[in-house]
Amino acid sequence: MVYGIAYCPISKIPDIEALGVADSKQLKESDRDEILEKIHENSEFVGYCVTVLSPNYLSTSMLGRENYNLNAISHDTAISLLRNIISKGVKVKDVYVDTVGPADKYQAKLSALFPTLNITVASKADDKYPICGASSICAKVCRDRCMNEWQFPEKGFDISESGCGYPSDPKTKKWLIDNVDEVFGFPQFVRFSWSTAEKIVDKHCARVLWDDEEEEEENIPKLNSFFKRVKKETEIPRHRFYHEQGLTSLTGI
Repeated sequence: MVYGIAYCPISKIPDIEALGVADSKQLKESDRDEILEKIHENSEFVGYCVTVLSPNYLSTSMLGRENYNLNAISHDTAISLLRNIISKGVKVKDVYVDTVGPADKYQAKLSALFPTLNITVASKADDKYPICGASSICAKVCRDRCMNEWQFPEKGFDISESGCGYPSDPKTKKWLIDNVDEVFGFPQFVRFSWSTAEKIVDKHCARVLWDDEEEEEENIPKLNSFFKRVKKETEIPRHRFYHEQGLTSLTGI
């Protein structure tokens, strides 16, 4: 997954729009490549930065002991990108963000973190605001190149037939089914926390039965039952020394 940020002087917004920027999903791959080249050619007034999150990072984050969901990951990555360009000396005034989750809550969160900035969070912002469209194109081109040039650490996999990587692509679904291992699941190229991948694992992989899933009717005592405090029903007899000496307890212990 790739997140991007683009920036330019406010007076240059019309020039950004003239580059032909739009929601990257509405453009052909060749058009996105061409627009990114134009962005490079006009680097005197437009810049961008991207963050690449590997499938393995996303899987371990989302499936860890403490759930780090995709919305939180997206928010934190966007915040990091904004802080990064500010630290590089970019004088930021207006910020436009494509929402992940409820737009009003996301905008309030960003405004609290960056109180001096004018922040607008909106649905389909990459289609409404040219600078968001530019960042969307930069991120999408980077994502496509990461996929096309992926080098598997595992052996025996071919990236050429994996499709675009979205669940709507039949080639992607077929590649996932053809390349799932019954025991180990998918290579690191695939995000295990992706619902499409989870369904394929549930259907095509070996089922694992954990000890704590055994039915209680088997009458197998649970491990923690051996550590419970047992209340004594009868009092422990005192040593005969106390009786012979006529000693009694003043208080109970």
